[in-house]
Formats: sequence, structure tokens, C-alpha cells
Amino acid sequence: MLDSFFSKLKLIVSDAVLRRRILFVLAGIAMFRLLATIPIPGIDVIRLQDFLSNNQFFGLLDIFSGGGLANLSIVMLGVAPYITASIIMQLLTIMSPKLKALYQEEGEAGRKRFSQYSRLLTIPLAVLQAVGFLILLEKQGIMPSLGLFNLLTNVAVVTAGSILLMWIGELITEFGIGNGVSIIIFAGIVAQIPQVLGQLVFTFDPAQIPLYLSFVAVALIIVVGVVIVTEAERPIPVTYARRVRGMKVYGGVSTYLPLRVNQAGVIPIIFALSFLLFPQMILSFLSNLGATGSFQTISTAILNVLSNQLVYGVLYFILVFLFTYFYTAVTFDPHSIASNLQKNGAFIPGVRPGQTTATYLGTILTRITLVGALFLGFIAVLPLGMKAITGIQSLAIGGTALLIAVSVVLDLVRRVDAQVSMREY
Repeated sequence: MLDSFFSKLKLIVSDAVLRRRILFVLAGIAMFRLLATIPIPGIDVIRLQDFLSNNQFFGLLDIFSGGGLANLSIVMLGVAPYITASIIMQLLTIMSPKLKALYQEEGEAGRKRFSQYSRLLTIPLAVLQAVGFLILLEKQGIMPSLGLFNLLTNVAVVTAGSILLMWIGELITEFGIGNGVSIIIFAGIVAQIPQVLGQLVFTFDPAQIPLYLSFVAVALIIVVGVVIVTEAERPIPVTYARRVRGMKVYGGVSTYLPLRVNQAGVIPIIFALSFLLFPQMILSFLSNLGATGSFQTISTAILNVLSNQLVYGVLYFILVFLFTYFYTAVTFDPHSIASNLQKNGAFIPGVRPGQTTATYLGTILTRITLVGALFLGFIAVLPLGMKAITGIQSLAIGGTALLIAVSVVLDLVRRVDAQVSMREY
């Protein structure tokens, strides 16, 4: 096993293309971390830290900014606007047959146009979120009073930072390895580890050892659970029909089609958090802006409901569950798979080619995705439950960050392994 590992590591180092891709990912991460250290001027750091530590909503949002929100850097919004835009565009494919055809039926050119729409939608969302954050933080006394010119300047800078981060993520996806947006979030999570460990050392209390052990136990459960579910798959046997051309015989080979229990990976978690955080951000902004009357009452009521841990946990679970099915349906099309199998002279033993094969694949995928969706939802809300029991605020945030980090690492390992395997053969 070690020999195989070192041989693959040697291939990664010696292969110019792989080495260039990995170096590009590292360069993108370095650029992101550099941007995350450039703060907006005039910040009350102490009040900002108190505000973030006592607010789970902004603590979770700091995950998407990769730590940029913790010091109000020019990339304080992170990739949150882009993720929100992607969710909106994916949801629109359900309501718009033209968008669905563009995404699923027009090939690479259609997907590029679809991605371009997501980028364009990111701009107004980034502006809206930047205005909301800056005014909200001004109301909290974290930022000095902003005039119109300073507000517009800061909004432009923060929006540009978010667009730049989106661009870096897409470059990593295209020229590096893995999903660029997920890697940026992962890099932000890893960058906060030294700070968390430092706080743990300075605030260590022997009386809290059982709580620390419970956190370690939950972390191990999350890691093991995510690894098992991510790697689990249902192999579907596939046979290629024998074809005789001249004196040569082609086909007659049996293989299998792997259907993963969790086809969507970490995307449902990211989507669910964005879906929960965006309305809270808008309502918090409007509430602090001084809205009056029935709107103020409704906004306050919704925020109070979402601040309830039980309600928040139930909504979080439901959203993760639904987004797992939704994203699986978007990324895996049984009809397309069945059509490709039929065109290549392949079939599933005991199942007629064409529509019957598509129905068969869809049924199996629905069943195994149920297991993945339930488990992913459970793992997502488990840290919230531990936080409710122990009273440690960081458990809820740290658990979500750990879940995202483990999933991204597994995806990266799988992609690197696939690249290495291609070059071995």
C-alpha cells in the first residue's frame, strides 16, 4: 500500500501537467489568503470579534468568506453571492424549460452560457449583500458612520473583491484540480485552525475536558461518516454486445456503472447554508435599518423563529435532504446515461435498453440517494445537537466547517487519483 502511495506521489512530482495543476491551485489559495488580510479601514476589531462570537448566523457566514468576515477584508463576502446566484439559477431550471435545455442538452457551450448567467447574477447579489452588511455593521458600532460617498466606495470595493474571488475559483476549476469554490471555502476553514488551537490553549480548563472529548468524538463520527457515505457506491453491471467486423470481434466485455450513494458531495450542505443565511442577512439588514409597521413585526418574528435552535436544525436538515435530491437530479440524468449506453452497444443484463434502462437507473438512484440524503442531513445537524447539549457555540460552526473540509479533501484525493490513473495507463 505504501509502495503504491509513493509511486503515485513520484508520478505527481514528475508529471509536468499534474505538477502545474497543483501549483496553480496553491497559487490561487495564496492569492485568496492575501486578499483576506486586506481590511476595510476604520474597523473596531474588539467589537467585531464580540459580535461574531455571539452570533451563530455571522459565524456560519464567516465560513463562506473563508475568514474574510472576521477582519472585514475586501473579500468579506467570500463566494456567498456566487453560491446564492448558482442556487437561484439551478432552481430556475425547474421553472424554465429553456434554461433546463440550455444546461442539460446543449453540451459544453450551453453550460458555459449557463455559467455566464450565474456570474452576471452574482454582481447585483454582491452589491445587495455588501450594502446590507456595511449598514448593519455601522448600526452595531463596528464601523464608523458612513457617508454616501464612503458607503458607495466600500460597496464597490467589497463587490469587486467578491467578483475577484469568484474568478479565482473558476480559474482553479479550469486550470487546477477540483471545484474552485469548494477549495476556497476549504482554504478559509484550514486557515482558521491555528487561531482556534491558540484559543483552546489559552482558555484551557481541566474541568472542561469531558466537553473537549465530546467534541473530538463528534468530529471523528463526522469524519468517518462522511468518508463512508462519500465512498459508498452501488455497482450496476453493464455488458457490451459482441460485434464482428471482418476478422475481428469487438465487445463482449462486462463492466459496471458506479452509482454513488452521495452523488452531490458537499454541495447540498453549502446550498442549504446559503439558503438559510441569505434571508437572515436581508431581514437583519432591514430590521436594523429602522423599518416600521407590519414589515418590522414580520421581520422580527421570522428572525426570532430562525434563532430557535430546534427550528433552525429542522429547517437545516430538510434543506440538506432536499438539495441532495435536487443536485443529484441536476448532475445525473438517467435518460442521458441510458441513451449513451444504447449508442455504444451496452446494456444492463435483464433490463431492456432505452426508456426501461433510464427508469431502472432512476429508481435505483432514488433509493440510494435516500440513504445519502438522510445521513448527510443527520451529520449536518449533529453538531447543532451537541452545541445544544454542551452549550459550546463553536461546536455548531466547527462541525459544519469540518463536514465541508472532509468532503472537499475526499473529492480532491479522488480527482488527483483519477489524474494519476490516466497517466499510468
